Amino acid sequence: MSDDESRDENERDQPADAPAGGDRARDDVASLMLDVPGSEVLEIPAILPVLPVRDVVVYPGVTMPLAIGRPRSLAALEEAGQDGYLLVLSQRDPSTESPQIDELYEVGTIVKVMRIIDARREGKQALVVGLARARVMRTVAWEPTLRVQILPLAEPETSSPQLEAAWRRVVMLAQRIIELREDMPNEWKAFIQGIPSPGILADLVASNIALTPAQRIELLREPDPEKRLALVEAHLEKEVTIAETQRTLADEAGGETDPKRRERMLRQRMREIQKEIGEGDAGAREIDELREKLDAASLPDEAYALAERELKRLSSLPQHAPDRHLIRTYLDWLLDLPWSEETEDHLDLHAAREILDADHHGLGKVKDRILEFLSVRKLAPGSPAPILCFVGPPGVGKTSLGRSIARCMGRNFTRASLGGVRDEAEIRGHRRTYVGSMPGRILQSLKRAGSRNPVFLLDEIDKVGSDFRGDPSSALLEVLDPEQNKSFSDHYIEAPFDLSRVLFIATANTLSTIPPALLDRMEVIELSGYTESEKLAIARDYLVPRQLEAHGLTPDQVVVSDAALDTVVSEYTREAGVRNLERQIATLMRKSARRVSEQRDARIEIDPAFVAEALGAPPHLPETAEQTSPPGVAVGLAVTAHGGDILFIEAARHRGGKGLRLRLTGQLGDVMRESAEAALSWVRAHARSLGLDDEALAPGEIHLHVPAGAVPKDGPSAGVALVTALVSLLSKRSARDRVAMTGEISLRGRVLPVGGIKGKLLAASRAGIETVVIPRRNVKDLVDVPDEVRDALDVRPVDTIEEALGVTLGLETVPPGADAGRAVSRPAA
Repeated sequence: MSDDESRDENERDQPADAPAGGDRARDDVASLMLDVPGSEVLEIPAILPVLPVRDVVVYPGVTMPLAIGRPRSLAALEEAGQDGYLLVLSQRDPSTESPQIDELYEVGTIVKVMRIIDARREGKQALVVGLARARVMRTVAWEPTLRVQILPLAEPETSSPQLEAAWRRVVMLAQRIIELREDMPNEWKAFIQGIPSPGILADLVASNIALTPAQRIELLREPDPEKRLALVEAHLEKEVTIAETQRTLADEAGGETDPKRRERMLRQRMREIQKEIGEGDAGAREIDELREKLDAASLPDEAYALAERELKRLSSLPQHAPDRHLIRTYLDWLLDLPWSEETEDHLDLHAAREILDADHHGLGKVKDRILEFLSVRKLAPGSPAPILCFVGPPGVGKTSLGRSIARCMGRNFTRASLGGVRDEAEIRGHRRTYVGSMPGRILQSLKRAGSRNPVFLLDEIDKVGSDFRGDPSSALLEVLDPEQNKSFSDHYIEAPFDLSRVLFIATANTLSTIPPALLDRMEVIELSGYTESEKLAIARDYLVPRQLEAHGLTPDQVVVSDAALDTVVSEYTREAGVRNLERQIATLMRKSARRVSEQRDARIEIDPAFVAEALGAPPHLPETAEQTSPPGVAVGLAVTAHGGDILFIEAARHRGGKGLRLRLTGQLGDVMRESAEAALSWVRAHARSLGLDDEALAPGEIHLHVPAGAVPKDGPSAGVALVTALVSLLSKRSARDRVAMTGEISLRGRVLPVGGIKGKLLAASRAGIETVVIPRRNVKDLVDVPDEVRDALDVRPVDTIEEALGVTLGLETVPPGADAGRAVSRPAA
């Protein structure tokens, strides 16, 4: 810009001395002569009203309709009138409602108003023709319309080979675009060829190609035709490239037999065209983004049809329609599900075994089952995944085992907690008619996993409830059935999803609360509690290193002796798992961290004395909690949700009344009450062989109590212990110390098999029991018991109650020839 133009630029913001309010007193320059290319010389006013426009540029020689609705713009049009003259200036910011002079570009176009059409409520329409470029010199008036003094920008009259070459090049490119564009008639090619002036050619072409507002202003500011042709040529080359690409896409789409692919190509072409011409709003961009995701999602046919239907509904709704966000949420869920994404299984059995051993101690049966599955998958890749159910007390590593399985298989891991779930919709999802509806936990978890073949942990499946809202366990039947889960249907998604590639692992503390139909669909693997030696190994190899890291300590700073861990295991914890053991170790680490932080000790050795000081008095003793010396007391064995445990059964007698009556306390269930009645009936029937006289069976009340009265108890396995307690009471003979028993009884005196032998023997070992009586038909279950437990216990299998009483009370009631004294583990002392 020259110095004179800079001065003019600064002066255009200075109002004239004319009074405010629109005084029409003219400047000293009343009019000027305007030489219009291709037309006569016109005399126009030197001061013109300004018509601000948004995102529009009117070029000289171009006829264009303008919609006018703002008050100041209507005032400018009224002042000019039909056949009058205006200066059209583009706004720098289209959002400005009442632009000032500094908010308009300094270069505009002098236009002649050819026609004015009253558009009623929408304002007016004006048909204008561009005459010449002009620069704003200074502001003359503000109200009622903006009026400025102008300086027309004359085109230099030059002729050179370079100008001629640029002219021909632009004509050739414009004709090529007309050939490629189906919306442009061929007659335009002759029209372009006949344009007499290079400046007019540049302006006409610029007004008919897709340019940004800034690019249009750049062309308007340039009065030199040769430079304008150079700018237009660059834009035309880009347009030719786009038009040729669109033609190629159209040709390919025309020969494409796949209708989906053809539609995608045509929509891609439409997006490119809209982008080039600056069309399309936020709603259209949203539809385009969703369609791109739909094309890339590889949905099954049924899901694709649903998504296509909802996408068409979304595109037909207004931007602020109330259903729009509901459809958008549904499409997001539908497109984000892993319909085709899956991970590749790691089938290296040696590496898988190393990962499982590094994460968990023991658990050989579970590890073997996983390796067997990997072996089958290696030989038969299409084999169905098993549905496993890990059953065991808390803290034995069921949940963490699921993570290890995912890690060794190279699969993603996801988890859904089912504890307390009572609504079927939590599994199958809510129907879309409800406010706030969403998919169920199955598909939600799969979305988080990001693949359709993860390891899916259904945690606490035994704690699923039911009420008036439905039965979630019934919904799980489809999920966990290999014959049905290939087409699992969620109420929200409404399209079948294939769950057959998912490795489902359920966890439970007990099987008694799982419906039989659901239990039948799972392969149950029991995880009983750990022995003391196993707990010691777990604490040394897993828990201590983990807690050291969690508390910011190093093995050089804190050394934990095996004696200290043995003390914690035997005296401060009594559980099937290791969760409480880890809490106690964490307490030791906190005490150690405090000493290290206070710089009292550079190296801390945790021994039994440190354990006693840090943890206080031991809550448990390594022996049984009490001796069984009083008559009428027997030790039974039971299995609870927390693992195996010992069960004391106490009997007392009160004389008086009619007949021998039985009273039961301790929150006993119906099955256990019936076992007590059967035990009393058997004792009465065999009183003489037991050496009981009439005095022992005199009228009175026998009170049977099982301590821990706040804990419900049930089951038939306490039958032998109930008989032992009754016979001990009536014969006034104490049961042998450190002897525990389990087994169901019949009225014929048979000892029937029971479950949970491994957990019961582990509990007996923890409680300091030395001899255990079990049903002979449970001998087969001893193979699951660790060798160290079998070696520590004197296991006595029996067939009859007489044999059991011979072991527990030392009664010689066994018929001749019966082998009651034979032990499984070692001979009786």
